[in-house]
Amino acid sequence: MAMRRQEYGRGFTSIRALQQQSAENIDNLSGPSNIIFEDLVYQRSRNFKAKPKLDAQTLKFGVFCTDHMLKITWTEAHGWKAPLINPVGPLPLHPCAQVLHYAIECFEGMKAFRGKDGRVRLFRPDMNMDRLIRSATRIGLPQFDKVALLECIKELLRIEKDWIPSEEGFSIYIRPTMIATDSLLGLAPTKEAMLFVVLSPVGPYFPSGLKPIRLFVDTKNARAFPGGVGNNKVGGNYAPTIVPLKQAAERGCSQVLYVLQDGLGKGGLVGEAGAMNVFFLIRSRGLNEELELVTPALDGTILPGVTRDSVLRLSRSFGNMKVSERQLHFQEIEDAASEGLVIEAFGTGTACMIQPISGLVKEDGSEISLKFDSKAAEYWLQKLPGSLINSSKDNEPISLCGRLTRELLDIYYGYTEHTWSVAVD
Repeated sequence: MAMRRQEYGRGFTSIRALQQQSAENIDNLSGPSNIIFEDLVYQRSRNFKAKPKLDAQTLKFGVFCTDHMLKITWTEAHGWKAPLINPVGPLPLHPCAQVLHYAIECFEGMKAFRGKDGRVRLFRPDMNMDRLIRSATRIGLPQFDKVALLECIKELLRIEKDWIPSEEGFSIYIRPTMIATDSLLGLAPTKEAMLFVVLSPVGPYFPSGLKPIRLFVDTKNARAFPGGVGNNKVGGNYAPTIVPLKQAAERGCSQVLYVLQDGLGKGGLVGEAGAMNVFFLIRSRGLNEELELVTPALDGTILPGVTRDSVLRLSRSFGNMKVSERQLHFQEIEDAASEGLVIEAFGTGTACMIQPISGLVKEDGSEISLKFDSKAAEYWLQKLPGSLINSSKDNEPISLCGRLTRELLDIYYGYTEHTWSVAVD
């Protein structure tokens, strides 16, 4: 959406004239009941930060922030105020703010990519907006106009365009967050909230590239449970995973595979791998040797990941395998691996995209080895960008990690035209 800004003194800009409103009173603007993009106010930073070096070791996940952020406040009495883009800085919070005591907060993880044509693109942002609304609803935070919020995010990206890397594998990570700010020690529905968005330039989540990692199989700690909030992106799902992740690292593992005990004696239900959804490509027993790509079903304990859904849809379009969302017991994986039937395993997520898995370390120290064909993966990664559309051939090597990575990169960076790719400018 093309816009014409009007300039104001002291570094402020507004999408719509604020009729005699001085810059000093911007924080006191009362807005309508919903977010209105045209009311967005922009306060330029006076102190621009030096941009970090463009390499994977420097641009680690979440280390750097850009110069500006988006902030929108809400009250039960007046609804959403005018959106504000201003310099990144501390948030004013009362020590009794509900978010600090009861973790009433939810967030999203998105990315924007700069293609070789210079254009900036978002990947399926409608899914992130829908999920943020569901998460907010689950914990009693206010609803919002998702189209207006997305337009505000696009404007923030336009302002911070120089921060968006242009190299393949690099991007700008977008973190929308909503918190309860009501200064109330009592546990009750909030009457005040804040929605803010920060941007962070990032390199590959795992700097080693498309190299497999090991997971620690945790059957004692639960990331999510039936009737809980495992299918929502709320902070309370993540804080309890920090200690298990530390324990996994002590065992030489990069992440944790959570396996929920269900009392059926089948090793428990496979859940998520840290912050990743998890997939297994399994060859069936018997004469037909059918391939099945399986991931745990969305039963309320699994986060409906954007990359997860994209992998399912792309894999179904390949037409050479069965693609399933179903209950997956750990014993099935262990048995299949012992017979050499697990062809490939990987995690998916916005941060990591596609992450191959080479081993599952059990609590007794034993390890289940999983296959990863690096040569087959490299075969797909070396394909010319944008060349995979309708170009599948017989007898090509099997590597979903490689093929899916190439397919997704082509969409992210605009090599392939796709409805999932949403241009910002």
